[in-house]
Amino acid sequence: MNRLTAADFDQELLILFDAYVHGDIDRRGFLDRAGKFAVGGLTAAGLLAALSPNFAAAQVVAKDDPRLLIVTEEVPSPQGNGTIKVYVAKPASGIQKLPGVMVVHENRGLNPHIEDVTRRLALEGYVAFAPDALTSLGGYPGDEDRARALFAQLDQSKTRQDFLAAADVLQKRPDGSGRIGVVGFCYGGGIAHMLSTQRPDLAAAVPFYGNHPPVEDAAKVKSPLMIHFADVDERINAAWPAYSAALQAAGVAYIAHRYPGTQHGFHNDTTPRYDAAAAKLAWKRTLAFFKEHLPPA
Repeated sequence: MNRLTAADFDQELLILFDAYVHGDIDRRGFLDRAGKFAVGGLTAAGLLAALSPNFAAAQVVAKDDPRLLIVTEEVPSPQGNGTIKVYVAKPASGIQKLPGVMVVHENRGLNPHIEDVTRRLALEGYVAFAPDALTSLGGYPGDEDRARALFAQLDQSKTRQDFLAAADVLQKRPDGSGRIGVVGFCYGGGIAHMLSTQRPDLAAAVPFYGNHPPVEDAAKVKSPLMIHFADVDERINAAWPAYSAALQAAGVAYIAHRYPGTQHGFHNDTTPRYDAAAAKLAWKRTLAFFKEHLPPA
């Protein structure tokens, strides 16, 4: 069976799904409004299922890949929620200290897709470090709808402190070189932006289609940025011109890429919004950017 892509769905339906994913409408609201797209025996619930993640089909690096050492750690976050759990993957071979890259998830917590992305980065020679923002609510629950509902309950001021605390721990790891970067997707892209305004020692930050910080915070950015944008993503893209101008005024080194015809979430290979060509190019650029600014030992 051929894999569905964004081209198999009406653009209005994709926008509706994006609103559902980001909590602007609930499940019932999506199903009610998606009904007009349910044709040929397909139901609104079937459309939602078709658009939702399929983690097993998209896995790139196995959970038990012998090339990696993988553990889950709990790190302190005294200014946040007390502690935050982190999925850690690093190469199994070698004893040299490695640079660290934080991987920040979308607005559903540390799901299997982000764990897979973390393993992919570890194979590139990094200590890959993926915190779970849902730790204080029991962690990722294994269900995307429940995860999204839990996410809405987070105190985001405390959650930001959790990620700042995790960055401190990553920077000080005994198996690390002391140099760290961050890559984040959607919500995680916003966290990557936030860290770039708060961590002057950050070696590199790569936000994928994440919310931008307030323009006045651009002057705080000291790390080089590589920013990836979907093409059809007005919710994120509308704020970019003002933030871009603020980065330029502050003399911040940044590269921005916009991928023609792509939807928000185009790098996530578990859903039909995935765009294989754009995702591969964006990931290739990301790895080259990290190797330039955060070279593995």
